[in-house]
Amino acid sequence: MKQTFVRQEARIIFTQKGYDDLLIIKDKLISERPEAVKNLRVAREMGDLSENGYYKAARARLSFLDSRIRNNKRLIRLAEIKKSSQSGVVEIGSKVFLTNGKTEMDYTLVGSYESDPTQKTISHLSPLGKALLGKKLRKKWTWWRQLAWRLMQFLKFFKKQDENSFR
Repeated sequence: MKQTFVRQEARIIFTQKGYDDLLIIKDKLISERPEAVKNLRVAREMGDLSENGYYKAARARLSFLDSRIRNNKRLIRLAEIKKSSQSGVVEIGSKVFLTNGKTEMDYTLVGSYESDPTQKTISHLSPLGKALLGKKLRKKWTWWRQLAWRLMQFLKFFKKQDENSFR
């Protein structure tokens, strides 16, 4: 008897805000598609397709939109929204304030597809994100960074729902 294995895709972690942003992007892409189809139809009516630059550009635009829509739908299908448990430890969705004794830093811990260090959001899969998960307030800890161990300490943190009340 031949066995078949179904490949199960891994879930992709998002915060609620990140998931909502995905839905907005999906709606925007879907609303742009009819215009791209219309442009392709107009370009096709112009005649010789082998030398029609407008046709090639319209076809490329439609292919790009279709690819983005497929990718976005896949992300939505595999999304797992992490809710805050209010447990007093750092988890996805927590905003943390850190110090290494010299400088203070603040980051929001998010899923890997949402991270953008320029916006002070870091992935839970990044080295610092992995080190932050599960840590408690005012605890000193070390983590490996740039060929040296760094000593870090939490100053304060809060969950996204409690942005006005610091712990």
